[in-house]
Amino acid sequence: MGTLEAVLLTIATAATPLLIAAVGELVVERSGVLNLGVEGMMVMGAVTGFAIALMTGSAWLGLIAAIIVGALFSLLFGFLTLTLVTNQVATGLALTLLGLGFSGMLGEGFVGQPGVKLASVYIPGLSDIPLVGKLIFGQDPVFYISIALTAAVVYFLFKTRAGLTLRSVGDNHGSAHALGISVIGIRYMAVMFGGGCAGLSGAYLSLVYTPQWTENMTAGRGWIALALVVFASWRPWRVLAGAYLFGAVTIGQLHAQALGFGIPSQLLSSLPYVATIIVLVLISRNKRLTMMNTPASLGRPFVPDR
Repeated sequence: MGTLEAVLLTIATAATPLLIAAVGELVVERSGVLNLGVEGMMVMGAVTGFAIALMTGSAWLGLIAAIIVGALFSLLFGFLTLTLVTNQVATGLALTLLGLGFSGMLGEGFVGQPGVKLASVYIPGLSDIPLVGKLIFGQDPVFYISIALTAAVVYFLFKTRAGLTLRSVGDNHGSAHALGISVIGIRYMAVMFGGGCAGLSGAYLSLVYTPQWTENMTAGRGWIALALVVFASWRPWRVLAGAYLFGAVTIGQLHAQALGFGIPSQLLSSLPYVATIIVLVLISRNKRLTMMNTPASLGRPFVPDR
């Protein structure tokens, strides 16, 4: 029972940063923008959150600072792609490389220092229930924020006028512009929201998952978050399921190594990324489903004619 509880807790911890980053990117792509710089924004959030928490002693201030830095970093992407109309794919890749390099420089002095861990929630009585107590009532606050964020995005996209407007921009930016909708303004806000989510996701890694800073500690999670959006067919609840599926794969390979299976550790460590490739290949085979859910204007630049 104790082993099962530990496994479920670690799966939730591994899935939370993937879920937050993927939900943010889903909103960005629903607006018609493809931002491949999630990894760079995540690692900037990780180093910022760790540094601010270490200097102030408050993990919450670290999380807030990471969100702000992620949003500001995404503004660079927005300025280049939405205002200067640069190629979104190339700009996103450049943003990732910039984030990885810049974070390594900023975090050089923090390597090896003990971090400030965000405390988990404890509800007397409820948190002590066997198996489900810690899993439901004893998680860290960001876990609950990630679930609430997913529900809020579902409500926003499919139950509000603003969400309908954002989806219309992603599906046909020309028609949206003709109706007087500010396509560029909406896309800027979506990009900043995605950047803030990526920053929070990165800070989760350095303040909850492993409260320390190491260079390139995101380890490809930004790319997995991007794949999750496609895996979920741009549906938030499917992103939730996909994040926990990939979290289970990640934790499964760690437990397999701990149990001493006669499989090379390098192969086990690659399992989350192998699973990502397999999922993308399977999805690409169903072109009808992919085309039906893909925002029609995704990745296409928009230049207002008036």
